[in-house]
Formats: sequence, C-alpha cells, structure tokens
Amino acid sequence: MFDIGFTELLVIAVVALVVIGPEKLPGAIRTGSVWVGRLKRSYQDIKREVELEIHNSEVLEKLQRAEAEIKEQINPGIQSLIEDSAEAARTPGSESPTEASAKTPQTLGDESSTEPSAKTPQTPGDESNRNE
Repeated sequence: MFDIGFTELLVIAVVALVVIGPEKLPGAIRTGSVWVGRLKRSYQDIKREVELEIHNSEVLEKLQRAEAEIKEQINPGIQSLIEDSAEAARTPGSESPTEASAKTPQTLGDESSTEPSAKTPQTPGDESNRNE
C-alpha cells in the first residue's frame, strides 16, 4: 500500500518518541493501532459490499439475457399458434385447435354409444341365463 522502508519507520519512531515522550508513547501506539484496525475493517466491509453489488449486477444481467433468450424462443411458437387459431376461425365448419384437443376418445367414437346397450352382459351368478 505505502512504500515505506525500515529507515522511514525508524525515523518516524524516533520523532514520535521525542515529540510524545516515553510515558505517553505506548498509549499513543495503542490508539493508533486501534484506528488503523478500524480503517482496515471499514475498507474490508466496503470492499465486500462493492463485490456483492458487482456480483448481484452480474447475476441480474445473466437473468435478463436468459429472459430475452427464452422470449426469443417462445415468441415464434406463440405466433404460429395464433396464426393457426386465426386460420381455423376463418375457415367455416372447422373446429379450433382447442376444441379438437378437448374431445376425448369417447366423444370421438360412436356418438350413439351413450345409450345403454340392449344386450346386457351375462354374469356367472345370473339365474335367468342358466340352462337346466
């Protein structure tokens, strides 16, 4: 961070010893180290928050790109479905794709089969069908 060599530190220590004095120098060093520790923690906290914001913005950009890609893939399919539905609506007598898919195999089969059959199945315990 700072380009301070051993000789510069030695000069600063001698000046501090002369200016502050030998009795108050240990307290001044403690106070200075507390402030340096606070500055380091503040710097680390700010660095962490900036990295988090950068990461969040990267994730947000990735999500936006993914959303755009999904929309590009889905829009042609939706457009073709709309065109098919519009074409089916313009053609008289044709049924829409939703009506065709709504029919079940029973409704597509024999329409008269909804009435009960005249011939009832025989069961093993049925007394009327037994030959004696």
